Amino acid sequence: MIRILATIFAGLLGLAFGSFLNVCLSRWPEGESVVSPRSHCRNCDHTLAWWENVPLLSWLMLRGRCRKCGTRISWRYPFVEIALGALWALFAWGSMPTVHDPGVPATDVVFALATGISQIILSWILVALAVLDAEHLWLPNFLTLPGILLGFALTAAREQFGYHFDTPPRPLRALLTSILAAAAAALLILLIRWLYHLIRHREGIGLGDAKLMALLAAWLGLPGALLAFGLGAILGSVVALGLLAVPATRRGSEAGPEPWAASKLPFGTFLCIGGIVSALWGQPIVAAYLRWAGL
Repeated sequence: MIRILATIFAGLLGLAFGSFLNVCLSRWPEGESVVSPRSHCRNCDHTLAWWENVPLLSWLMLRGRCRKCGTRISWRYPFVEIALGALWALFAWGSMPTVHDPGVPATDVVFALATGISQIILSWILVALAVLDAEHLWLPNFLTLPGILLGFALTAAREQFGYHFDTPPRPLRALLTSILAAAAAALLILLIRWLYHLIRHREGIGLGDAKLMALLAAWLGLPGALLAFGLGAILGSVVALGLLAVPATRRGSEAGPEPWAASKLPFGTFLCIGGIVSALWGQPIVAAYLRWAGL
């Protein structure tokens, strides 16, 4: 029962923080404050009443339109709220068995809770980056760079305060390993960027993707980041093939005869999705692959 209630609470909290994230996603690209003014329709400036700000329910009650001017409200709003609510519930559900077991030492309970909270924070960052890249092809430094540093700090903290059985904690070694993993993950993207430019003589992947890979490695370790990269590459390829199958996407745009192949896809969005999958199920996926490969 405690596990179920904690999961429901985490899901509702995720909906609320998803609503706040929607405010950020609408205002960050415009350089606006996320604190003031109050939430309003971006078409008619109608200030939303409290009942128009209830996560998910308000969008459903208003049928996806502004109450005053009737402007359609983007599907992004309920999607972000549902995504964060579901992710936070999943992370809470995964961390609660240890917490609920009375035979587990207190240090292990604290470690499990800290891990669940760190996963919740990571999911908020990744959903934010995924949407910003999908909508604006933008992976802002004010999210990626602090995210990398926070990942380093949490890695060292897990080593210092986690369970070690008979071995002493070595937070400095864990921190150095995390830094090297982040550097290696970023260098992978930089290498691909350089090779693409060498062959096609144009930029194929942004520096923001390199910072995002470093963030994933800082939080998930190098194997988790590589898994996220592989999943992101597969997902991006599927989307590209889907666009190729639609005749309209292969025509030149009104701005010029640029072929569809020159259009940009938000690879950061695919990386974030891969990172979320890796955070949820990365360890069993990597373990299954190693068994399959005989390693």
